[in-house]
Amino acid sequence: MARLASATMSSPIEVTAAVIVRDRQVLVCQRAGNSAHHPGKWEFPGGKREAGESLEECLRRELEEELAIDAEVGGIVATSRHHYEGRGWVELSFFAVRRFRGVPTNRVFADMRWIPTTDLMQLDFLEGDREIVRRLAAGELELPG
Repeated sequence: MARLASATMSSPIEVTAAVIVRDRQVLVCQRAGNSAHHPGKWEFPGGKREAGESLEECLRRELEEELAIDAEVGGIVATSRHHYEGRGWVELSFFAVRRFRGVPTNRVFADMRWIPTTDLMQLDFLEGDREIVRRLAAGELELPG
């Protein structure tokens, strides 16, 4: 995963992502085939932070919009920065979500699945998610509440 070492980059886009945990599985989502960016790639649900929002508020809003759930956002699992050609730098904050109200309903994705962390490497994830996917699959990350 690309790590930022230079202070010469433009401001990154701040993005949140949820590692939603249920019965030793996590919820992953596949971008729609008509998505403007990275169609068909797998990701953790979430999205771009809007002005005036905290990262936690952003994630709660995105999960309601994408999955129709009211999430209790837990601690940060990992953070990373990744450069997408033609789009610039993205700063990703991955949060654990162990509790939510409602039933996850697919509102925007091509597919969504509950999958054991050990099977995550079988899916074609966005480049910015790949390091956390590798670390989750290897059991290297603790998922805080």
